[in-house]
Amino acid sequence: MQGDFEIFLATLPGLEAELAAEARETGFPLPEVQPGGVTIRGGWPEVWRANLDLRGASRVLARIGGFPVFHIAQLDKRARKIDWRAVFRADVPVKVEATCRRSKVWHDRAAAERIAGALGAAGVPLGEGGLRLSARIEDNYCTLSVDTSGAPLHQRGHKQAVGKAPLRETMAALFLRACGYAGTEPVVDPMCGSGTFVIEAAEIAMGLAPGRSRSFAFERLASFDAEAWAAMTAARRPCATDLRFHGFDRDAGAVRLATENATRAGVAEICGFKRQTISDLIPPDGPPGLLIANPPYGGRVGDTRALYALYGAFGAVLRERFAGWRAGIVTSEPALARATGLALHEGPPVPHGGLKVRLYRTGVL
Repeated sequence: MQGDFEIFLATLPGLEAELAAEARETGFPLPEVQPGGVTIRGGWPEVWRANLDLRGASRVLARIGGFPVFHIAQLDKRARKIDWRAVFRADVPVKVEATCRRSKVWHDRAAAERIAGALGAAGVPLGEGGLRLSARIEDNYCTLSVDTSGAPLHQRGHKQAVGKAPLRETMAALFLRACGYAGTEPVVDPMCGSGTFVIEAAEIAMGLAPGRSRSFAFERLASFDAEAWAAMTAARRPCATDLRFHGFDRDAGAVRLATENATRAGVAEICGFKRQTISDLIPPDGPPGLLIANPPYGGRVGDTRALYALYGAFGAVLRERFAGWRAGIVTSEPALARATGLALHEGPPVPHGGLKVRLYRTGVL
């Protein structure tokens, strides 16, 4: 399988428009927003580049084929016509999953078994621990997709230590983008936890590819070209920056974890982490920039009522000391956001840890 096909960039619901904007700026033409992600078109090099370069995608799926199907025997017959060996190797097992919706073929497991049979007949081994092929049968049409990422893309390969209720790197990157951050200003997180916002912002400023330190499922596909991939990764060079990025937390353990994570990510020289409370927060030396935080909220940590004072103090510090800065606050509680006393623009709901959170952002303070 070569040439041009559809590529689906998965993300959390509510963040599709931000991912589409990132894809466009990263050089992928005509990204189209879909529920739960963005579609682009391209070949295997575009699949590799999407995994390597896109900060907001949670997975990259290659849609390797599709056909109408109205009964299970037809599914079996059409699945056997696909050139599976052009996609999969004979030494890497494949797990087949199927979902059926609003279709005459309605039994998920039976559908998966027929497609698995077609793979087996083509000499492709089946089993766990390898690649994942998804069949989505909806409105009597079967779409076949290969997960080319493997481990979710928020697993950058740097963060071994996480704090309480961590924010995924992919979500943090798109929230930074929604706040207008483009790597040209300092970033402060006054409740930094394991340092996700600060480290993501520093990586963006240095032009570091988010996938630079990890492996991907596509490396075990028949289409993989190790030499071309090596050339692609070698072309990614970090750039120097005079900007500095600051994280604070009242928990000394969180500060230590964030410092260790920044070191593994290769951005420790431009990141500083310090134990400090909100009441002691002051702007760092240099130009104004973005202050962004994922404070505790009721469903995540403790009792919501005890947090109003924290949010109120946070808002007061921003109004009194951070003139010229912009701010972003991630919380599941609209009332807590309002307790800051700031003029806030409310973003769409995004699922996180069993809750729906929103990004609330200010203009220039």
